[in-house]
Amino acid sequence: MIVMNDDEKQSLKRHIDELHVEHRDLDVVISRLVDDPVLDELQLRRLKKRKLHLKDQIAALENRLGPELRA
Repeated sequence: MIVMNDDEKQSLKRHIDELHVEHRDLDVVISRLVDDPVLDELQLRRLKKRKLHLKDQIAALENRLGPELRA
């Protein structure tokens, strides 16, 4: 297990928060793109792939924090 000091933990939490914001923003963009009559399938696939990558990144970083520090 990697031991982090408080500054590193706070920095990691901020980074996770930023990734959550980007993930939510992608939700909005994807929803709008799906509703667009001129749907760009390639762009939609790329955005969904990015969103999935963000989800995986968030999970990995949250695991580094440990269960007691995720909240």
